[in-house]
Amino acid sequence: MIVISILFFGLSFPAWAEEPPQELFEYIPELTKWGMDPVLVAAVKEQNAKKMTLASIKKRDEEWRATSGVDDDMRMLMNNDAAKRLLELEQREPFFIELFLMDNQGANVAMTNKTSDYWQGDEAKFIQSYTGGDGSVHVGDVEYDDSVQAYLVQVSVPVMESGGAIGALTIGINLDEFLQ
Repeated sequence: MIVISILFFGLSFPAWAEEPPQELFEYIPELTKWGMDPVLVAAVKEQNAKKMTLASIKKRDEEWRATSGVDDDMRMLMNNDAAKRLLELEQREPFFIELFLMDNQGANVAMTNKTSDYWQGDEAKFIQSYTGGDGSVHVGDVEYDDSVQAYLVQVSVPVMESGGAIGALTIGINLDEFLQ
């Protein structure tokens, strides 16, 4: 595929820098199936059963954002069975770059890398994929990520059980790798 660049004030941006490439949408059916993976569903069900309060989730979110490294709780979320399954899924394609699993409130359940925050419940990636238990696919905006020096888009799918959403899964896609 040829990527056309646009010259703007001396800076070169790929033409798709604002909108995800159309080819990305061909992956949506496969990614949606990931939201029904038995290992991921079991992990979300287990966390939902804990009935964490939103106040405790937000407290953990504050601690999370204040932690520069990786603490024991974060390590656990990167090493549990669901995280191992996410890593297997991430390794299917070189352009999958960061996967994380959320419960019915948007709190992290598992992840392949440390996320910038613990609680995703106030973000479109969770709100629009969980949709109050109905479930829907959300494709985020294309953003440049300094940490990987690449353009990324996040696709979020509902984690489904018995026809209803019980959580959400976000898959980061490195567009620079995707379009090669």
